[in-house]
Amino acid sequence: MAANEGGRARRRLSTEERREQLLSIGARLFSESPYDDVWIERVTGIAGVSRGLLYHYFPTKRDFFAAVVQRESDRMLRMTAAVPGAPVREQLASGLDAYLGYVAAHAHGYRAFHRAEAAGDPAVRRVYHRALAAQERQILAALAGDPEFGPVLGRRPDARLAVRGWLAFTTAVCLEWLRGSELSREQVRDLCARALLGVLAS
Repeated sequence: MAANEGGRARRRLSTEERREQLLSIGARLFSESPYDDVWIERVTGIAGVSRGLLYHYFPTKRDFFAAVVQRESDRMLRMTAAVPGAPVREQLASGLDAYLGYVAAHAHGYRAFHRAEAAGDPAVRRVYHRALAAQERQILAALAGDPEFGPVLGRRPDARLAVRGWLAFTTAVCLEWLRGSELSREQVRDLCARALLGVLAS
């Protein structure tokens, strides 16, 4: 146990807790500023740790940002995982509810995740594009296993591109919602649901 300035004992963080703390700080800073404007010294100052400790967890700034992006991707995939056997129309509403809950609760992480596209570092962008591809595969797998939409996908060679376009649309809507849109969470959910169903029906 270490003592803080007031003389009270401060619990030492475990390895996983410290890593999570650093990633949370990184998500906030990368969501507020472009990649090149985020300084490692700011991260370590907020966390109250040395540069050496941060680099023990993340060898480079690129690795640090990539870990922030990967963390947010993993969260989104867990929250929107398909339920085997459940109709897609039912899953779409509940999945979007979970997704929007994540967006609202982890706004910094969500913004930081989507800032990766603008990052100049090719390695960071690869992490981002792999994450988007995983979301795309998850949606296509759920659609393929649905009695209503599975046959539609078989007739639609553009299905993958349509889902990719819908993900971009949903991202743009969510980022605008976070900026203070007048739409309620339910209205955003219904807008995104209608957009996907409309694309598949066209």
